[in-house]
Amino acid sequence: MRFNQLRVVLSSVCLLAVAALAGCGQPASSPAETAAESTPDNSPEARIERGREFVVGGGCHDCHTPKIMTPAGPEADLSRALSGHPEGQVITAPFAQPEGSQWVVHVNEHLTAWSGAWGVSFAANLTPDENTGLGIWTEQMFLDAITQGKHMGQGRQILPPMPWNWYGQLDDEKLRDMFAYLQSLPPISNRVPVPLGPDGRPIEEP
Repeated sequence: MRFNQLRVVLSSVCLLAVAALAGCGQPASSPAETAAESTPDNSPEARIERGREFVVGGGCHDCHTPKIMTPAGPEADLSRALSGHPEGQVITAPFAQPEGSQWVVHVNEHLTAWSGAWGVSFAANLTPDENTGLGIWTEQMFLDAITQGKHMGQGRQILPPMPWNWYGQLDDEKLRDMFAYLQSLPPISNRVPVPLGPDGRPIEEP
């Protein structure tokens, strides 16, 4: 064996020995410890925090929280966080569409009302108010709404720009965490109008 080949072999043996010695002083993880490390924390506090991260990271405040104008531009009014389209701002008909156009979209200054070929949609109140928000919703209703695109899981179609078809690709546990967070919010009474069809008339439940 040539000297260079011998040196490579000896170096490899030394590295293996060092790795083995390094592991000798480390206690082996028990199956219980390994399982505990891989099992998510499903305490109410942990679920709410994970849900908060999904809601914030998913941009829910962009449409569901009214805005205030600041020197830096419009910012979310967190005193009305996730309470939806402001009840006092009345929109009675679809925003004007240019002649012959079906794809021009308009939005109000709060980013809570959107008008397009479908009519006018209003961002829902996601707080747990029982009369105007999600207070009477069950967890299953929330999952069905997000995965099937139906109001309350079985009602009218959820309209653009709500990206339910993308959120609906999250697994059920993530959606449950989102619902847990929304249910932990302070309830805000704010009655959002029902959406309007292309003819300007309210879209009723089927």
